[in-house]
Amino acid sequence: MVNEASSSSSSFRTICWQPTWNDASQGMGLEHLLLAQGQADSVVLAVDEDGEPFRLAYRLYWDEAWQLRSADFFLAKAGLNRLLSLRTDGKGHWQDGEGRPLAELDGCMDIDIWPTPFTNSFPILREPLAVGERRMFRMAWVLGTELTVKPQAQAYTRVSDRLYLFENLDGSGFKAELPVDESGIVLDYPGLFRRL
Repeated sequence: MVNEASSSSSSFRTICWQPTWNDASQGMGLEHLLLAQGQADSVVLAVDEDGEPFRLAYRLYWDEAWQLRSADFFLAKAGLNRLLSLRTDGKGHWQDGEGRPLAELDGCMDIDIWPTPFTNSFPILREPLAVGERRMFRMAWVLGTELTVKPQAQAYTRVSDRLYLFENLDGSGFKAELPVDESGIVLDYPGLFRRL
């Protein structure tokens, strides 16, 4: 277990996003994230694509280079309570919370959690790109509404100082332009999330 870093309350930053992906549930839901040096603690309250309300809590720890070290999740949805713990050595090797290797995630350097725009910032901050540069990443993609994890190929292109093009390389053709703030944290995610 990773020990929490001691921090004063002034070193925490609060970021909130509103989910906008579900037309039938516009205005319902919120992500409330507490961000500090090397750690994030968040709760997402939303309605999934099937109209089911859910609560996803996650806690992440990473090193000074934005290399994830641990991720813990709790999902509550329609009478279902589920936990997921992931650990990584920062070199592309992953384990579950019991220390069992997760070989299918070998080579994944970053995590991408649905539904939050926060984890899109990990590859942006871990491997800074020059304007016009495109780079591919192998992500440990967590479906937070089910608490499953699988590898997924993605690409990021730095379009301008504070704008990145995200591409999902799973064959879906999904792309989105992501504006970021001065700290590299995603602002709005068109059609999916809006910063409050």
